[in-house]
Parts: sequence; C-alpha cells; structure tokens
Amino acid sequence: MKKKVLVTGFDPFGDDHVNPALEAVKQLNGKTIEDVTIVAQEVPTVFHESINVVIEAIKIQQPDVVICVGQAGGRTQITPERVAINVDDARIPDNQQKQPIDERIDPDGPAAYWSTLPIKIIVQQMRKAGIPSAVSNTAGTFVCNHLFYGVMNYLEKHASHIRGGFIHIPYIPEQTVKNNAPSLSLNLIVKGIEIAAVTAAHEKEDIREIGGAIH
Repeated sequence: MKKKVLVTGFDPFGDDHVNPALEAVKQLNGKTIEDVTIVAQEVPTVFHESINVVIEAIKIQQPDVVICVGQAGGRTQITPERVAINVDDARIPDNQQKQPIDERIDPDGPAAYWSTLPIKIIVQQMRKAGIPSAVSNTAGTFVCNHLFYGVMNYLEKHASHIRGGFIHIPYIPEQTVKNNAPSLSLNLIVKGIEIAAVTAAHEKEDIREIGGAIH
C-alpha cells in the first residue's frame, strides 16, 4: 500500500541567509522511494503561523506521517526529537519580531507530547547509511519546539491516525565559514531525511535500545 510523508522545513532566520532544513526538504519534494511518496512544505519561522501552515498542509495532503525539520546550529548529528514541551521561551525574535518569553503554547494543553515516530529505528537506519545521528531529548524553546508541539497537539485531537515528530539537523558547510561550528553536507542531510521518511512510513513500532543521554 502506498504511503505519503509530509516533510516541512523552515525558511532562514536570525543571521542566516539559508536554512538547510528548507533546502533539504525541497530536494525531496515529489520523490517516491519504494512505496513512499514525499511531499514538502515551506514553513515560516514565526510563532503560531508556522503551526497554521503545517495544519493546512496536513488537511490538504492527508499524509500517513508528518516530519517537521529544523536547523540546530552547533549540533554534530541529525537528531530525531523525543519530546515537545508546552513553552515558548525565545532567545531571539522570530521572523515577525515576536519574542514570547515563558509563555505556554496551548494554555489548556498538556505539559508535553511524545513523538510518534520510530525515532530509535530512524537513528539506527541513518547510522547504517554512515550518517551521524542520535536521539535528542530537547527540541529547545524556539519555533522548532513550538511547531513540534502544535502539530502533535493537532494530531492528538483531530488526526490521531497520522504519526508525527520533529528532526533537527546541523548547519551545512557554507554556514560555518566564519564561525568554527560543526556541519554536515546538504547531501547527507537530504539522505538522512529521506531515510527517516521511508522508515517512519514502514515502521509503526519503535525498538528498545540504549539511546539516552546524561545531559
């Protein structure tokens, strides 16, 4: 049976002129791997509007899986996120100069939502392909976590048959020319997200293996 995976990527924010999340998902848009078709959606790096854009894309595309992708500058690996928390605490303003501090995303929502992606199998499959990957236990408190929480909140209430989650990716090399930060090539990032999409479409149950962190 054919599957559809919606992948989303943010536009550039802060001082960056490129966002590897958007560049990666654009390369995957319309691609079919085995029985899995990937469709991409650009997302504004804006509180609340980002959630609305993805919810609308979910309604239009009716995917089996939603994977939101965001940049986490400074990370060395592609990191599927385990949990989204119900708080906005923005270190910098978003692309509409909004900077919520210590605000709940949904005043009536739970403290957190778990990813419903098979995050440890995704990590396993990326590593088999030679791509640095690890489970992350914090999606931050900026628009990435905001979107992750908002999407999971929507799916829980309105489309529980759709599985969803979030993956953070490192910088690409062109972003690190002047700042000595780690990076991965765009090709590796694209391959990693492709693996995540196909794995998530095929694997409903995750595995139990060591993947925790001390901090």
